[in-house]
Amino acid sequence: MQLVSFYPVLLEGDRLLLREFQPSDLVDVHLYAGDPFVTRYMTWGPNTSEETRAFLEQVMQLAREEPRMTYELAVTLRDTGELIGGAGLRVHSVEHRNGDIGYILRRDCWGRGYATEAARLLLHFGFDRLGLHRIWATCDPENTASIRVLQKIGMQWEGRIRHQHLVRGRWRDSELYAILEDEWRGMTALNACQRR
Repeated sequence: MQLVSFYPVLLEGDRLLLREFQPSDLVDVHLYAGDPFVTRYMTWGPNTSEETRAFLEQVMQLAREEPRMTYELAVTLRDTGELIGGAGLRVHSVEHRNGDIGYILRRDCWGRGYATEAARLLLHFGFDRLGLHRIWATCDPENTASIRVLQKIGMQWEGRIRHQHLVRGRWRDSELYAILEDEWRGMTALNACQRR
């Protein structure tokens, strides 16, 4: 695999646009990153405003690295441009063509299918533009909403990683889900036929 770096990235869905973060996003990012309820299943947070600022600075720096291995993107509403969350794809191995995805949304935007749309856009980008072969995601076993998202986008459960993270003084397991390139292509071809 020859890794092609993309910058800037703009992923367009039916209701969402995923775009590069910018310094002016600080207040909107902190609405979800500083919320203890939103971050309860994350390995980080809730953030202080300084931690959110440091996150933004880091992802903007990573976006310009060559080769680019990290794509952390702002999730925005297509109609209004309002920032409602973040979604990311990280390339772990160019040689083995694999990476992982993740997403987070403001709590007032839950239950509307936005996470599913954002995750599908990341898979499309990873397989069709970056040329990955395997994409995975992990989530806390108690995060049933995220598990449903991973299942909806065609990922298969591969197992539980025990005590993967020490978070706020407690060991946490992770559920591991993944999808392969041929599975993605088969699923997208089927969806295209069903829309005709």
